[in-house]
Amino acid sequence: MKSIKLIYKIGKGPSSSHTMGPFKAVRSYLEHHPDAHHLHVTLYGSLAATGKGHLTDIAIEEAYQTWRWTDKETIEGNFRRAGDVDIEWRPKEVLPVHPNGMKIASVNFDGDQYDKWTYYSIGGGDIICMESPEESSEEDEIYSLSTMTELLDWCNRQGKEYWEYVDEMEGKDPDLWPHLELVWKVMCEAVERGIDQEGSLPGPLHIRRKASSYFIRAEGYGDVLRTRGLIFSYALAVSEENACGGTIVTAPTCGSCGVLPGVLYHVKKVYGFSDKRIVRALATAALIGNVVKQNASISGAEVGCQGEVGVACAMAAAAVTQLMGGSPAQIEYAAEMGLEHHLGLTCDPVCGLVQIPCIERNAYAAARALDASIYALYTDGRHRVSFDQAVKVMKETGKDLPSLYKETGEGGLAKELE
Repeated sequence: MKSIKLIYKIGKGPSSSHTMGPFKAVRSYLEHHPDAHHLHVTLYGSLAATGKGHLTDIAIEEAYQTWRWTDKETIEGNFRRAGDVDIEWRPKEVLPVHPNGMKIASVNFDGDQYDKWTYYSIGGGDIICMESPEESSEEDEIYSLSTMTELLDWCNRQGKEYWEYVDEMEGKDPDLWPHLELVWKVMCEAVERGIDQEGSLPGPLHIRRKASSYFIRAEGYGDVLRTRGLIFSYALAVSEENACGGTIVTAPTCGSCGVLPGVLYHVKKVYGFSDKRIVRALATAALIGNVVKQNASISGAEVGCQGEVGVACAMAAAAVTQLMGGSPAQIEYAAEMGLEHHLGLTCDPVCGLVQIPCIERNAYAAARALDASIYALYTDGRHRVSFDQAVKVMKETGKDLPSLYKETGEGGLAKELE
């Protein structure tokens, strides 16, 4: 497995696969074609089907126009004038490697296309490039263990925690722990910024923000209902920030970015955990996400929302269980429940927006993560369905799901409420 830093990417929403990925692909292409004056971008499959709702076209335009006016855009002391980007949408055509495919070509002054490169946005903001593998979001393999069974066995043999395995494998990287500290800082800022916001989310659905009202109402309830209300409000706050194109952290994606910070922000407020312990919990959560990414997928376009919100729930359940003193076996059990009980969850965004049902799913999954943790902590950690088995089933289920339920906006709630 690769670095856990790839699980947590700081950037703007609303979609890691539909905005972060295409933005990165255009920048990659321009680095190799600095003289390109005019680009033609063709979007395929899920990128084309829900791209407008996910602001894919805006991300592409922004990547092109902002790159145009950097210092390296000078030739013999003169700025080249900005060109144009043409975007072609082909939702019914899927490229062979992944549902989120795109091709970028340069266009000469006669309108002819040349140097066409193929990119895939594979989830979590990662891309692969068929013409230039070095431009893909591929890094060296760091972790020798890649399943939870192996990781749990390591913890039991060594008498250590999951986060200690992370530290042992890549702790020599001076950027690892500072990166996780920055991730936690950005997560907290997204929660606090989102709670203070009011009004409607952008787009034709005119959905009103709920985080602020949930936060205020939660204070009027008793302990049990207050806990639920606060977790809802924190998760809603981050997800609503994401829907508005605000700065968030993929965990493991933009569409599921509210679950983990919602839970961790709440338990820190209630129990006063130090930031150091929270950051260690983030390392464990990222390890969980990494196992899924390695053995299945975290892309909604590939396996449905079970790979986004389901994995986020597993990550959050593991993190809070560690904070509450759970054993490695209890942590694995909590993560397994978080994923198992989201199996089959479809990705059916209404109008292609990361709003309905995405935002509520984040809030609900955050509460379920806490439930999974509590349930696991009542046990000795022994159970019948392993996390690895749940991951395998999730991958098979995602493969069997029709494409209309995998971020194309053609089925489920997307069709019912169009």
